[in-house]
Amino acid sequence: MKELIEIQHSLKAPKGQWNNFGKYKYRSCEDILEALKPLLYEHKCELTIADEMVLVGTRIYVKATVTLKNENGETVSTTAYAREEESKKGMDGSQVTGAASSYARKYALNGMFCIDDTKDCDDTNTGGKDDGLSDNRDMAFQEIDAAKDTAELSKIFNKYTMLHDDKAFMKRLGERKKEVPYVQA
Repeated sequence: MKELIEIQHSLKAPKGQWNNFGKYKYRSCEDILEALKPLLYEHKCELTIADEMVLVGTRIYVKATVTLKNENGETVSTTAYAREEESKKGMDGSQVTGAASSYARKYALNGMFCIDDTKDCDDTNTGGKDDGLSDNRDMAFQEIDAAKDTAELSKIFNKYTMLHDDKAFMKRLGERKKEVPYVQA
């Protein structure tokens, strides 16, 4: 779809949010949508986002599907998943679902529009303190949470070699391995 190629080329969605706890910049789903709206209008395209709750094993995931439709009726879709936490301190059930929905939608949009979640070149210089791994960790955690078996977890482990020294990554991988069926890779 030529409109998608043009939108991918033109889209600028900088990381305008700041996480005080993790000390990193990020972009939200809303940031991406705000940057997309003028381009969608310019190229006469419609964007829809739909969520579906999916049970995988004993865990509930939000499956977000982003669909782009041009004026000729051609469509392209991408999907991303995010797992609902069983409980999250300070959040009720609807807030937990909303957070998982936002996360899944953001990564579906990233996939559709080729948004790179690695460190932006215009980020402030942190004097070498930012190892640039937080975005990779976020992506890896999403993939770990969506993995359906140990073969998929093995692929994730091999894909994110830069995180092998990351305790949180290895812990998340180990915990998920206990939850999914064993399938030889």
